[in-house]
Amino acid sequence: MWMRALCLFGVFSGTSVEACETALLLAVDVSGSIDAKEYRIQMDGLAAALRDNLVVQALVDGKNSVAVMQWTGENRQELSVPWRQVSSSYDVEALALAVEQMPRAWNQYSTAIGDALIFAQSVLKKGPACRRKVVDVSGDGVSNEGVVPEQGREILRLEGVTVNALVIETDDLDLTGYFWENVITGDAAFVATAQGFEEYPLRIRQKLIRELARQTVLLE
Repeated sequence: MWMRALCLFGVFSGTSVEACETALLLAVDVSGSIDAKEYRIQMDGLAAALRDNLVVQALVDGKNSVAVMQWTGENRQELSVPWRQVSSSYDVEALALAVEQMPRAWNQYSTAIGDALIFAQSVLKKGPACRRKVVDVSGDGVSNEGVVPEQGREILRLEGVTVNALVIETDDLDLTGYFWENVITGDAAFVATAQGFEEYPLRIRQKLIRELARQTVLLE
C-alpha cells in the first residue's frame, strides 16, 4: 500500500511541481484597421520571434507557458492557441507552427482594448500557476468601443498581472503615449513601438526577449 502511495505521489509531483516561470498571454489585435497583409506580417513575425534562439532558450529555461488570443470589438475575443507549457525546442516549434496556421477570427470590427484585457484576465485565471503572469497586447489604434482600457487594466493590476504592449504606429497619433497612459501596468511594464507593420517582426522579437530572458538583451 505504501509503495503504491509513493508511486502516486511521484506521478502527481512530477506533473504539478514542474516550475513555470512565466505565463505569457499574447493578445493580437485583429480589428478592421488591420488588413490581410498586415495580419500575415503579425503572425509570421510572431512565429519567427518565437523561433529566435534567445527566445527559445528563455522559454525552455523557464518552462514557460504561452497562449495566444485574438481580439477586436466589444464581445469579440477568442483564445486561439490554448495554454502550452514549453519544455523543449520541439514545444517551441509546435507553438510557432500553431501561430503561423492560426486562422483570423474577425476582420471588420472596432477596437475594444478594455474588453480584451478583461477577457485576458479570465484566460489567465484558468491558466497555469506560474510565478509571473504577463499579458502582451499588440495594437495599431486607440480603444473606440466597449469598456475603457483603464477598467480592464485595474482588474489585472489587482491580480498582480503585468501588461506590456507593442504598438504599431501608422499615423500621427501618439499611440505609444496612449498605451503608456491607459493600458500597461505592473512591475517594469513597458511599451515597445514599431514604426509601421514592416517593423513589427523586429520589435516583437525584441519584446519577447525583454519579457522572458533573465538578462535583457535587445539586438538590432
